[in-house]
Amino acid sequence: MGRLGRPRGTDGGIYVTPLTDFPERFENMREIYISSGDSWSKMNLVSSKIISGRPVLKFDNINSPEDAARFTNRYLAVPKNEIITPPKDSFYIFDVVGCEVFDVETKMRIGEIVEVEEYPASDCYVIKTDEGKRYIIAAVKNFVKKVDVKAKRVEIDSSGMVEE
Repeated sequence: MGRLGRPRGTDGGIYVTPLTDFPERFENMREIYISSGDSWSKMNLVSSKIISGRPVLKFDNINSPEDAARFTNRYLAVPKNEIITPPKDSFYIFDVVGCEVFDVETKMRIGEIVEVEEYPASDCYVIKTDEGKRYIIAAVKNFVKKVDVKAKRVEIDSSGMVEE
């Protein structure tokens, strides 16, 4: 949901670079998970607010800029049951990674989404075939025709983009 940036002020506050479409979520939070290698630790928050358009978090027991700097570049998350439901026809990256991809016309399996690359114009799905080929498809309605995250299935119009 975000990445910790540089310390702010002298009391141990730290800026957050939001990786969410809902940065206002950071306001009035009381706890959040912080990455540490391959694991996550729950941390209590003393305060969370938006300053000059950026979230600033103050953690319990972090009381100096030096303490806060130890957390720079770590990622933030919330439990899955606290995630905001995305707008219609929008999906979280973790929802589409692992989905099988099929051609909308032929119903033939193309491969699996192994990654989502984020670009200013649109996200792109990286599809890996069983043969190891990789295709990158813009995640826009012109190409992506149906997404069923519960069934882990995506249907695309692959004409001209995927070799037969």
